[in-house]
Amino acid sequence: MITTHLNPIVCHSEARSVPRNPSSFVNSHREGFLTSFGMTTSRFFLWVLPVILCAGTLLVSSPRASAQQSTAPTPAGNAQNGKKLFTANGCYECHGLQGQGATQTGAARIGPPILPLEAFLSYVRHPANQMPPYSSKAVSDQDLTDIYAYLKSIPLPPKGKDIPLLNK
Repeated sequence: MITTHLNPIVCHSEARSVPRNPSSFVNSHREGFLTSFGMTTSRFFLWVLPVILCAGTLLVSSPRASAQQSTAPTPAGNAQNGKKLFTANGCYECHGLQGQGATQTGAARIGPPILPLEAFLSYVRHPANQMPPYSSKAVSDQDLTDIYAYLKSIPLPPKGKDIPLLNK
């Protein structure tokens, strides 16, 4: 006896619609619905989540939030101690010895920092990307302030127009 298997043909528009019965809802929910952008919800959230986290970081470091937070005196940092801590805590492994960043690790340039101290502290405690969070038990606020002072002491690299070899 020969049995044939009928392959159901699914219309493209049906693949984007919400399933009508609960059992197909559960199965399609595991796989992820297609969004109007043509990607599954899981991929959509992998794209949207970093954007939301970056927006939240910008809100925390906005001038209004910084003005409210900067009413408290900021502790002075020790750049020499910060350099030792930068090495001892392994910051250089991803960000480089001068905080220059690295494409191999995906670490951003952090020296000299453009963020205010409060935003720097907040980001180290709650990073948005692959950087591990550093709690106050791991690195104190004073230690981070010293690291920040070290990063601030690093001179900016010269601009391209100021490098003679690049202007030939």
